[in-house]
Amino acid sequence: MSESQLWNDVDDYLIGHLSPQDEVLEAALRDSDSAGLPQIAVSAAAGKLLHLLARIQGAARILEIGTLGGYSTILLARALPADGRLITLEYSPKHAEVAGRNIARAGLDKLVEIRVGTALDSLAALADENAAPFDLVFIDADKANNPNYVEWALKLTRPGSLIIVDNVVRGGRVADPANTDPDVLGTRAAIELIGSHPRLSGTAIQTVGEKGYDGFALARVID
Repeated sequence: MSESQLWNDVDDYLIGHLSPQDEVLEAALRDSDSAGLPQIAVSAAAGKLLHLLARIQGAARILEIGTLGGYSTILLARALPADGRLITLEYSPKHAEVAGRNIARAGLDKLVEIRVGTALDSLAALADENAAPFDLVFIDADKANNPNYVEWALKLTRPGSLIIVDNVVRGGRVADPANTDPDVLGTRAAIELIGSHPRLSGTAIQTVGEKGYDGFALARVID
């Protein structure tokens, strides 16, 4: 058995017992595939982790950077209280349209607002609105801009908020100093920013599974 097959088998076992899919989530993945969206949504296990982190955090306001088909959006929004709010930013109008249908099917459209456009412009607009700080920010968009997204997350949160950055290991390429791919450079810059910023305390975890070899960073905003 190959190593990757073993990872998949373990994921199947763990997901089957701890993160079983429901029809809403399955439909979100099916509709995303049918619409031709890239198959880069978070795994079921990672999605359940996001949900649990939002619950543990007691998050009432969540910001997501990168909507895709709304799979992670649904899992995060399910952790919100009845008066909670999730704003998700998506560059592609097509992706936003698919996500909107999936979120409405989940009965969460009154809690979720999708903003379409360049994320950096949408983040600047949020700052101009003087919106209440977010309790949790999930960053899963174009990786070259990861350090910019972390900086904006700091401006839009409060002490005690959580910032999660997905796909930070990139098959191990993040640790290769010779790799100059923009996604790797952006991810490396975000990791180094989290490690050096006086208002952040963070770590990163390597993961294996149905999505291959990758990982995520988790940071807490401190005083």
